Parts: sequence; C-alpha cells; structure tokens
Amino acid sequence: MGKITRRALLLGGAGLGVSGGVMGLSWVRGSNRYEDLVKRTWQSVEPVGQAFPNSHERLVAYACMAANAHNTQPWKFSVFEDRIHIAPDFNRATPVVDPEHRHLFASLGCAVENLSVAAQASGFSAPVTFQDDGCTVHLIGDEKAASRSNPRFEAISNRQCVRANYDGRSLSDADLQGLREALDDEEVSAFLVTNRAEIDQLRDLILSANSVQLKSQAFRDELKAWIRFSGREAAETRDGLYAPASGNPAVPGWLGRRIFDLVVSADGENAKYAEQIASSAGLVVLAAHRDDPIGWMQAGQSCQRFALEATARGVRYAFLNQPIEVAEMLPELQAMLGTDLRPNLLMRFGYGPTLPRSLRRSAEDVITRSG
Repeated sequence: MGKITRRALLLGGAGLGVSGGVMGLSWVRGSNRYEDLVKRTWQSVEPVGQAFPNSHERLVAYACMAANAHNTQPWKFSVFEDRIHIAPDFNRATPVVDPEHRHLFASLGCAVENLSVAAQASGFSAPVTFQDDGCTVHLIGDEKAASRSNPRFEAISNRQCVRANYDGRSLSDADLQGLREALDDEEVSAFLVTNRAEIDQLRDLILSANSVQLKSQAFRDELKAWIRFSGREAAETRDGLYAPASGNPAVPGWLGRRIFDLVVSADGENAKYAEQIASSAGLVVLAAHRDDPIGWMQAGQSCQRFALEATARGVRYAFLNQPIEVAEMLPELQAMLGTDLRPNLLMRFGYGPTLPRSLRRSAEDVITRSG
C-alpha cells in the first residue's frame, strides 16, 4: 500500500464532506453561511456617526477585528457613553499554551489599539489607560480628530495573520522605515531582524520549541479544540482557527479531528515553518518593559499598531510565538536578542498573498452596556 500523505487525507476528507445527500447539503449550507458571515464581519470600515449606544457598538465591532491568541476572542466590553472598558474573559483562556495569560492580555492590547484608532477616526481623542483588570479607551469629543487621515484605520478590516509562504523579497526602505516608526514605543522594545544569518538562528530556536510543543498531548488537544475544520464549524462558533486560514483544505469537523494526530507532526510542521521563515523578509520580537498584565497589554497594543501599519503598506505578517511559549527556550532567545526583558510576541513579515478569513463573534455577544 502506498504512503498516505497529509494532503491525500485532507483532500479525501473534503471529498467525503461534499458527497451527496444530507451531508452534502449540510456542507454547502455551512459554507454559504461562513461566506456570508465573512462579508458581514470584515466589511470596510467607516467612521462611526450614530448616536450612543449604536456608535459604541460599532466601535466594539472594530475592536473585535484585532489579532488574538487562537482566535479565542478572550474579551468582554463594558460600554459607557464616555468610555469603553475591555476586560479579560478567562472562560476563553488557553491554559496549556498560555498558563499565565500573557497572550490573553496581549489580545486585549490588540483590541484596545483597534478601538483607539477607530474612535479617533470617528471624532474622538481616545487616550488609553491600563489597569490590572483590563484597559480603557476614553471617548472625548475632538472635531479635529476625524479630519486626520489615518491609513491604519482603513487597514482594520483588511488585517489578517497570513500563515502562508511569502514571496521572499526584502521590504522597501520606505516600508521598513514605516514599520520601525510604528514600533517606536516607550513601554515596549522591538527587536527587528532582517539579517539572514540572525533570522536563521531564530528559526532554529522556533523549530526546537515547536518540536517540544507538538510532543505534548495536552498542547495538541488544546490546539485541536480551537481548530474549526469547516465553514460550517466556523459559522457555528464564530471563533477559533479556521483551517483554510492556515492554507489547509476545509474538511468535515468529525474527520478533521480524527486525522489531526495522523497528519500533524513535528517534522512536517517544522518543514512548513522553515519554508515560511525562509520566504519572509524579517522577524520582529516585542518585549514590554514591565512583566505584568499591564505590560502584556502594552505589548499587544504595540503588536497591533505594527500589524495595522504593515497591512496599510501591503505587508503580511504571522505569529511564531513558540520559543516564547516554551519556558526553557526563553534564556536562549534573550541571549540572541541581547536583552534581559522577557519577550512577549514574535512575528515574521514580508510581502505575500492573503488567505481565507477567520470569523469574529458579534458585538452583541461581547458587550455589557451601562450608563
């Protein structure tokens, strides 16, 4: 019997999913619903002009478009006329990969950056304050704010983590400088790596950490629980990692969960990551100056600012947080960077394609209104 490859299993599963009868009809309906939700979720942004509370609900929808760990969307919004507060939702934590909730709080920081940018585009000065239990955007009327053009606002609905090969080109001087300026933050240090030898050093550490993670059944089970293998599954939950958003075919959920452990291996994933890193223009590591929830949120805010600037310039990015998530790898990562700061997030970037989109829950699902 010939070797059954990962691709053959996945494509075979897709064939099963779309075969006739009730299963085929259900598959088509699920896919159609997913496509409809993508259009509704990722529609082009416009400055908010409605009266409270509808205006704030739209701002929250923009905040929810932010990057977040495993697309768990681990946030809750409290809406007041003069401010919006974002708090952690620990029911959506990922305790295996993120036992101290570092990525969870970074996700809040990503959301608060989107919220602040959208509020400024809608006629508010929108200062951000951080507390141990979350972060707040203060909505202060500012007629001049709406008149300031901000490409990062327009990038909110186009931003996505692109887990695919890029085209291998170096960034233009203008784009690289634009990313450097976006990373200029008094609270977060950024280590931008474009030298190929240094990229290769970091790659080896990423692959080693990835091997450690994929040998853990608890890690694999948690990851698998957040994968949405089909459009139908993605549409039902509106969260999680949509399989085609990582370049994989959609398959029925029952099949995807069965074959996951057969086709996902450290060797296979490492080969994929090595190819993706080789195709990238560079890597960037973010490290907050304080190692607590406030620092983790500040790192997330810096990350989202980078992501929006990259998107506005046609640059793609994706996370490679493995050596940050595997504690024993951290000293080596710090030595490579020449810092005593604890790294928070690691990303690759470059020019490349787009992929299918993951979904988001509605604003109604995450808002608590007050006042």
